[in-house]
Amino acid sequence: MKNCFLRVALALAFFGAWLPTASAFEVVIRRNIEYVVHDNIKLRGDLYRPRELRSAPVLVAVHGGAWQEGTPAFYRHWGPYLASRGYAVFAVHYRLAQAGKPSYPAAVYDIRSAVQFVRAKASSLNVDPERIGLMGDDAGAQLATLVALAGAEPQFSKEYRNDPNAATPVDVKAAAVFYGIFDMQAQWTHDQIFRPRDQIAEKFLGVSPMQSRQKYFEASPIGYATADKNKPWINVIYGTSDEVVDAGTQSLSFLTALKQAQFIVQKIEIPNVGHYWVSDPFTDPGSPNEYIGPRLLRFLGDAFATDREKESPAESQ
Repeated sequence: MKNCFLRVALALAFFGAWLPTASAFEVVIRRNIEYVVHDNIKLRGDLYRPRELRSAPVLVAVHGGAWQEGTPAFYRHWGPYLASRGYAVFAVHYRLAQAGKPSYPAAVYDIRSAVQFVRAKASSLNVDPERIGLMGDDAGAQLATLVALAGAEPQFSKEYRNDPNAATPVDVKAAAVFYGIFDMQAQWTHDQIFRPRDQIAEKFLGVSPMQSRQKYFEASPIGYATADKNKPWINVIYGTSDEVVDAGTQSLSFLTALKQAQFIVQKIEIPNVGHYWVSDPFTDPGSPNEYIGPRLLRFLGDAFATDREKESPAESQ
């Protein structure tokens, strides 16, 4: 119990750390950077970074789309927003599920490799290898938190041993996730009622729970919300009117598990908001992103605060 109070106290101590709430940096965008080749498929991402920082903290951004669709362009607004405020964003492609071809655990390996690439190539990307985080929405939130909590587990590290960065550590300092799927069994049950003709969990995993409950547990981030994995700070963001991914059985249950395991956690709850808005412009009237932006910056400032002195001005490039 004392440890729990200590972690909360530390979080409060960092509250109010360095935080550029307005644009402070010029944004440089590099598109289609190849980060790994898996099974002859070249995987790429788009990098948004603050030009003036030589070693910026960086977030690997994982798009949603039910594991079946989506692109790094989902983060075409968040990338510049965060980069202009001192945080690099590497928004990535990953392998998607197709008819009769599930993408689990392939997609997990892809996101794991993206983290390894950013760390291994930090100098050339002008990012800090010690201040890496993940962000993701919907299915991307599942992948982001799975890598944040279980990226080093054997079931996600035994393949692709010949990757150029296979030996690079995959640990991260933080994860910020929007309307995520954290319990695969709960999502399957939800979809049986709300969209029985589109069982996204089965398409991703390749099986139903009746065929392999173990696979559903293995792919669920909530199963790794344990005290031995409570190093990353986690921010869980959701709308209260989400009918696609139920906040109660997903975000709120995940938050409870994280708190029980003494993670440092924050939630951003948006009343009367549903699903699919991460890719919306910040300028849209009443945009959830406009509301979330300053709060997410505060969280990131706290999560990365202890190493902030490593930043130094970069030469103009």
